[in-house]
Amino acid sequence: MTTADARDVATWRYDGPWSVYDGDATPADTGGYWAVVDDETLIGFYCTGAEARVPGLDEQPGTIDMGVGLRPDLVGARNGRSFATAVMAHCRQTHQAEFVRAVVQSWNERSLRLAAAMGYEGAGTHQCVHGDHTVTYTVLRARLHPPVAAG
Repeated sequence: MTTADARDVATWRYDGPWSVYDGDATPADTGGYWAVVDDETLIGFYCTGAEARVPGLDEQPGTIDMGVGLRPDLVGARNGRSFATAVMAHCRQTHQAEFVRAVVQSWNERSLRLAAAMGYEGAGTHQCVHGDHTVTYTVLRARLHPPVAAG
């Protein structure tokens, strides 16, 4: 992801309850972030590692944390599955972890359905404080790579 891409993402504004996903700042370092483009147009991004981990969620061995964002005008228009498929394919090429972990705010049923369709399974819940309120996340995990056979 370029700095220009990150500046663009920081201006994205979502409708209704999804406004909690509004970008608020351009990251000082875009390492760990990837732009998702279609025909040279930025349609989304994903991040991995510490950049994707919500406060208080510990790193897990053999697991890469992932966060995603789809451009607001594309949300709810049946773009989620193709976007998520492209992100997972790239993540498989760039990371060797056996599992990928994501968190979704627990009220976000649309994203939870998509994650389930993509093979994610529930792995618990996590709460943290954002601003002046507590947010509950559903923790999800999927196999990124099959286990290596011993031998």
